[in-house]
This record gives sequence, structure tokens and C-alpha cells, in this order.
Amino acid sequence: MNGPGTTAILLEGLMTCAMVAGPLLVAALIAGIVVGLIQTVAQVNEASVSFLVKLAAVIAIAIALGPTFGRQLGEYTKHCLATLEGGQR
Repeated sequence: MNGPGTTAILLEGLMTCAMVAGPLLVAALIAGIVVGLIQTVAQVNEASVSFLVKLAAVIAIAIALGPTFGRQLGEYTKHCLATLEGGQR
């Protein structure tokens, strides 16, 4: 495998990682902001509440988008294996 091929696989891997992790991180961010605002208004300072809401949001997104994430990761793996197989000949 040559340098440009390796760079292309690395770039595709980073993009796949961003597409899989992005929605989970955005869900945690939005949940954290909403809970933070509610806690500020209610003057409640409990860290476990924020953690549990973020955890529930991330789990819900992971369940909802799990098949999509699996398909993206599977396609990336197939592409990597095909590229490695083609480069070995």
C-alpha cells in the first residue's frame, strides 16, 4: 500500500468516526445545556441529574441510529479490507 492510499483510508476513517460519534456528542451537548439551564433556574446543584439525563439521551440516540452506525462502520471495514486485498497483489 502506498502513501496516498494510506492517507485516503485514514481520512475516510476519521470521517466515519465523526459521522458515528457526532450525533452522540451533539445529543449529550444539548441535554447538558438544557439540564444546566433547568438546574440554574431551579437552583439545584446536583451533578448526578445532569449525568443521568446525558446518559439517557446518548443511549436513546444510539438505539435510534444504531443500524445506520453499523452500516457506516461495515461499509468502511469492507472498503479497508478491499483496499488492503487489492494492494497485496
